[in-house]
Amino acid sequence: IRVRLFLGQIPGRLPHILVSAGINPGRLMVIIKPSLEDERKDSLALLASVSISLGTGFLSAWLSPDMRMAYEMMHKPAIAPPGWVFGPVWAFLYILMGIAAYRIFRAGHDRAEVRDALFYYGSQLIFNFMWPVLFFRFGFAGVALLDLLVLAVLVLITTLKFSGIDSTACWLMVRYMLWVI
Repeated sequence: IRVRLFLGQIPGRLPHILVSAGINPGRLMVIIKPSLEDERKDSLALLASVSISLGTGFLSAWLSPDMRMAYEMMHKPAIAPPGWVFGPVWAFLYILMGIAAYRIFRAGHDRAEVRDALFYYGSQLIFNFMWPVLFFRFGFAGVALLDLLVLAVLVLITTLKFSGIDSTACWLMVRYMLWVI
């Protein structure tokens, strides 16, 4: 965030309020306001974060053709959701994950706890990417189950790490965590 300095007369009753608070209104006032360039960088960071998350899901689905057909042919309990539900639900979850990661990144990527949380976020994203490829493309059910167990642990750790940095990011991850677990 850039700091812009404003000099000059302060309009309205504000000078009286400042004087009664012991502040000289004729002095330099500092107003922190994000510049247009900062807002653009912020928007690009959000777009990049959501794109990475969504892109991971789309690439995983693309590398796992016929997932829906394979799902429809599986023996499932009566309460299992229909196959068409997964695409919209996962797209929504990937968007939430991307927003959560963006919020954590914005909290200060130079902080050790932020870098640690983003490491776990990236790790769980990799395991998330691998599961449909292992299960649907290659038919490695046992390896996919192991991947799913590691994924669940990583999602839990990521959500807990996010909770210590940004509560909104944590709550965005909770929906994903519940879907995976």
